[in-house]
Amino acid sequence: MGADTELLGLLSDGFFHSGAELGRTLKISRSAVWKRIRILVKSGIEVYAVPGRGYRLTEPVELLDSSTILAGLNDKARRLLSGLDILTEVDSTNLYLLQKASAGAPSGYACLAERQHAGRGRRGRQWLSPFGGNIYLSLLWRFAEQTPALSGLSLAIGIAVTNSLETLGVTGIGVKWPNDILWQGRKLAGILLDTAGEAAGPCHVVAGIGINVAMPAGAAISQPWIDLREIVGHRIARNALAGRVLQHLLLTLHQFQQKGLAPFLPEWDRLDLLKDKDVTVQLADRTVTGRAQGVNQQGALLVAHGGVTRAYHSGEVSVRGTE
Repeated sequence: MGADTELLGLLSDGFFHSGAELGRTLKISRSAVWKRIRILVKSGIEVYAVPGRGYRLTEPVELLDSSTILAGLNDKARRLLSGLDILTEVDSTNLYLLQKASAGAPSGYACLAERQHAGRGRRGRQWLSPFGGNIYLSLLWRFAEQTPALSGLSLAIGIAVTNSLETLGVTGIGVKWPNDILWQGRKLAGILLDTAGEAAGPCHVVAGIGINVAMPAGAAISQPWIDLREIVGHRIARNALAGRVLQHLLLTLHQFQQKGLAPFLPEWDRLDLLKDKDVTVQLADRTVTGRAQGVNQQGALLVAHGGVTRAYHSGEVSVRGTE
């Protein structure tokens, strides 16, 4: 949709623009403008068409801009970032970077997309990815064999995303083990880690972040959800948010590579939404119930039941009586 991104940029101010005006700017006919408008609509972008006035988006759209995002990074984060791609459309930002990694892309390579066709959540669930409304960000990071165990990485990244949102004034959020970011029990953001490499040697991780910024009304999602617009009462600037999240993510991965999960555990204790709650853990072969007791040094969930506390490294967790 490259050519239509130019059209979308002209409409992004939210004001009416006549077909003739758009045609002059784009150096195309009015009928060609109409055809491109239809492409935008098919992509899920709502456009008003009013005879005598022209075309207008139902609400302004802030397109992603690499220079604005990079301007939001501090010096240390800029040094850690090896590259940044802004994509109009992609199947999945994680799959895009996995392919880049296979081709030799260096650690610290990131990408953002306006839209995903095949965005993924945990356990293969689809991540709804409408155009230009949310944040779809992935970051490639390479680890050497002496790197601490990666089992707690998702927790550290959950902390990074939550802290980045808090710096923008978003309050009342926490992390549900291992990496769902919730506001009052409703999902605001999610994290997906894809790992490749040797079991006991060098490997690379692609960390994918999806944040609901301004979702379409009535979006068909199979669990309670919320977006930042509803929480704060207005649209948060996507470029500022992308820069803040990317900075926190870069600094977190750098620290985790050096020191592992230990430095993040006090912050996890503050943000942990499961601690001291009665929970159910759905494992591959059985269901476990008990009281969540935080996490261990490796990031495994601790659950007490019948006087015994056990650690669980995976599983689908729900709070009993509320989900």
